[in-house]
Amino acid sequence: MHFVTGGAFNGKAKWVREVYQLEREKHRWISAYKGDSIQEPGPEPIVVYEGVEAWLEQQATQAGLQHIREEWQARLEALSQWERGLSGRRVVLIGTDMSKGIVPVSAGDRKWRDLAGWIYQDMVAASEQADIIWYGIRQKLK
Repeated sequence: MHFVTGGAFNGKAKWVREVYQLEREKHRWISAYKGDSIQEPGPEPIVVYEGVEAWLEQQATQAGLQHIREEWQARLEALSQWERGLSGRRVVLIGTDMSKGIVPVSAGDRKWRDLAGWIYQDMVAASEQADIIWYGIRQKLK
């Protein structure tokens, strides 16, 4: 599993496409930004989940934070098992970094930001590789 984060509009998706040569490789791109729901991986060897923070924003209004975190931990374990099920499989998770800047005034926005921070920590722990993309430049975390 590979977690990619960085600022909004800093080139995360472009970087992932280039690194994984997704223009040439068979892949599945699931995007919260395009209204896609979180889906199980299919037969494609590379599955990209883009906009993790957008899915978390939706979920933060529907359930308790601990419950959501447990659901994501279970999802991450299922994705890890899917990867291990067949050589060459790869899950790429892309989420915008929301930890910089001013703490939101709204309690709901603070809840969402906190949830994203916890889930991102879980994603880094579950991932073999983690990177931050700032202005199109990669900084390796793990």
